[in-house]
Amino acid sequence: MTFPFTSNSLVKDIVNELPKTSDVFKKNRIDFCCGGNIPLSEAAAQNGLNTDHLLTELKEVFKKYENEEKNIEVWTDSDSNTIIDHVITNYHRVSEEELTMLSPYVTKVSRVHGDNHPELLKVYELFYEFKKELIEHMAKEEAVVFPLIKQLADGTVENREEAINLIVELEKEHDHAGEILREIRAVTSDYTLPLDACGTYRLVYARLEALEGLTFMHVHLENNILFPRYLS
Repeated sequence: MTFPFTSNSLVKDIVNELPKTSDVFKKNRIDFCCGGNIPLSEAAAQNGLNTDHLLTELKEVFKKYENEEKNIEVWTDSDSNTIIDHVITNYHRVSEEELTMLSPYVTKVSRVHGDNHPELLKVYELFYEFKKELIEHMAKEEAVVFPLIKQLADGTVENREEAINLIVELEKEHDHAGEILREIRAVTSDYTLPLDACGTYRLVYARLEALEGLTFMHVHLENNILFPRYLS
């Protein structure tokens, strides 16, 4: 897929199509919310920025996220070390980055619109619960469980039962993370936007839904491809 944006693309359209680009606009102090109904070139001029430089930054985001997992079943035939390295690079690091970048948006929307839309206060609560649990979960995977899985794979594990129990524990943590995401979806009525939703409001819902998809693919790769090799 070729890069779809030009200097004539409206800022709001760029963010709507690829929500992660909001980070570029935020960094460059470009208002993609209330002031997003202008071409990129005009937004750049208003802020004393070079349009080509902005397009380069946007292309970097596009390249990073256009190759999201399309056919995860290809990993069925991959060895465990390869899968683990893939998970860490494409799910752990990406999830950590997105949780960090999305946090201030979730906080802002709940603060600004929470009085009129109390569901946003619940979204705020659930998001930060999810963030805390997923970060702790990924750290445990990398520090403890993934090394044990590698030992299971090459036959050097000292306590197989302990390793299996830790894998089962990870699956339970996956279930709870999934429940939090399903609750966020229920609270937001499947990410249905109210009529008065501003650009940041729309951005939060779009990125929360994308985070849900990222997490479900992450869990699928582990629960359905990696873990069963050692639980059967």
